[in-house]
Amino acid sequence: MLISLIVAVSDNGVIGKDNQLLWRLPDDLKRFKQLTLGHPMIMGRKTFESIGKPLPGRTSIVVTRNTSVEIEGVMVVHSLEDALAEARKIEALEVFIIGGGELYTQAQYLADRLYVTEVHSAFEGDTCFAIEDPTTWTENKRVHHGTDERHIFPFDFVDYFRQE
Repeated sequence: MLISLIVAVSDNGVIGKDNQLLWRLPDDLKRFKQLTLGHPMIMGRKTFESIGKPLPGRTSIVVTRNTSVEIEGVMVVHSLEDALAEARKIEALEVFIIGGGELYTQAQYLADRLYVTEVHSAFEGDTCFAIEDPTTWTENKRVHHGTDERHIFPFDFVDYFRQE
């Protein structure tokens, strides 16, 4: 099973504030859906709460330390290891870690792929992301998207694969 992280990050490493994204990029949301559809997604409880519901066509696995949390239509587990075990039980070919910051940090050393949207602006926020050891990753693909009537910030879609 491939383990992939998918994240949108600003030039200064910020990915969010108060459990919310700081930008609206419709083409990034379209890419997120295209990549994750049909695959399980692992996320922290706060990330799930910011989304507000299970996303259609994907199995949502929520990691929380709180053993009393139950969420209808969602698998609730208490560690990243348990989440990955659940994804393996459903014979997933690829699982996506979709946030938040703590899960990204825990999962990065296990990941096979990184799907990064580099948002070319700086933001103030309380959650950040950085590629911990860039020497372990090879950039496989980069697609630039400039500003337009629906996107006030330019951005790049960048795919990385772990070096063998």
